Amino acid sequence: MSAPPRPPRRILLIDDQENIHADFRKILCPPEAPASLGHAKARLFGGPAASAPQPARPVFEIETALQGQEGVRAAVRALEARQPFHVAFVDMRMPPGWDGVETIEHLWKADPALQVVICTAFSDYTWTEMVARLGRTDRLLILKKPFDPIEVCQLASALTEKWNLAREASSRAGELQRMVDQQTGELQQLYHTLEHSSEEKLS
Repeated sequence: MSAPPRPPRRILLIDDQENIHADFRKILCPPEAPASLGHAKARLFGGPAASAPQPARPVFEIETALQGQEGVRAAVRALEARQPFHVAFVDMRMPPGWDGVETIEHLWKADPALQVVICTAFSDYTWTEMVARLGRTDRLLILKKPFDPIEVCQLASALTEKWNLAREASSRAGELQRMVDQQTGELQQLYHTLEHSSEEKLS
């Protein structure tokens, strides 16, 4: 029995350049190749039209914002709708608003589980300065501009998978804790019943 499909992997892109938004959509949400393409290749190069099934490509949902404040509002709305973002790609320089580090500070206040990739062509802050200010490194990576499409795909795929696995592990831990609590309560009730029964026999 196959596992149910996971919901789309949700990505928040905060960058003041709309052409960057378009680039991310082209990289992470390319159009599906038509089924007839496989048959055309088979006729051209020979071999069967139906090749071995390929692994399913992750499905991404991308929401964009031009400024940090707008991006934080989007993150808050997503949480309220119980559809949080898995990863945020955040530009370092977005005049006239917040820079990348200030944006991340506000994002993590809204959603501490959000993973962040800083996109930058400049060294406004050293890594040590960013860590000292943000205080976390387990959910923070850097992507240098101009970025390679393969790097974007790898980061988006790996970090959204990490987010999913962490959420699933947390859910399983919660279920196990509920089972332990239930069994503990049942044992306590059993001991109470046995003690009460023993007291009645002695009286």
